[in-house]
Amino acid sequence: MARKQQQKVPALNRNRRQQVQAENDPRFRQDEPRPIHPKRNTAPLIAQTAKQKQYIAAIQNFDVTFGLGPAGTGKSYVATMIAADMLDRGEVDRIIITRPAVESQEEFGFLPGELADKYEPYLAPIKEILYERLGKGATDYFVKSGRIEAIPLAFMRGRTFRDAFVIFDEAQNATPGQMKLFLTRIGDNCKVVIDGDAAQSDIPNSGLVDAANRVSHIPCVRVITFDRSDVVRSGFVSEVLAAYASD
Repeated sequence: MARKQQQKVPALNRNRRQQVQAENDPRFRQDEPRPIHPKRNTAPLIAQTAKQKQYIAAIQNFDVTFGLGPAGTGKSYVATMIAADMLDRGEVDRIIITRPAVESQEEFGFLPGELADKYEPYLAPIKEILYERLGKGATDYFVKSGRIEAIPLAFMRGRTFRDAFVIFDEAQNATPGQMKLFLTRIGDNCKVVIDGDAAQSDIPNSGLVDAANRVSHIPCVRVITFDRSDVVRSGFVSEVLAAYASD
């Protein structure tokens, strides 16, 4: 019996099939780098400086904590780690994050996408810390379900914070009026951290220190002030701050 002649695959089709297989193989997709997220950090939060220890204790024991001082002292990092832990343990229903959108002067209309897309650049630094503490999957789930919410400062009016951990990041770029607006949103069972560096304000009339001074006498409020000796980001940052201290 004559053997059935094997049908030849045209070279063009064979090459195209190999190309498609390569495109679908993640080992060969060098044109689309995969995002790298840190492994989830579940270790207990340990203060790296005496002032950080005071800051952690203040957040845990007071309703409203101001963290004032230079960059690299862990103000945002510590607050976000504690917020993530409280959300994970069910001690708060959600995390609310806000910061002034100074670069766009609180005007989001000219930026592409929906409001969440427009505000994404301002949420990104906090989101990286949430990824570290909760993991990317859990963080994305909480964001989609509304349990982690980013609210532009311009959209605060009429809101009330309840059963939430609220982080007001980069508050040195808020005016006195915006600080008053934010502080009057705080409702029951709410933990609030307001952080910023008055020396790095991008506006002429920052309301951060003014607000801290006005409400520091209230029993549920604690103000923690960091200085250059509390910088933990790197020795280089300490040197940079020292170099600019004379200005």
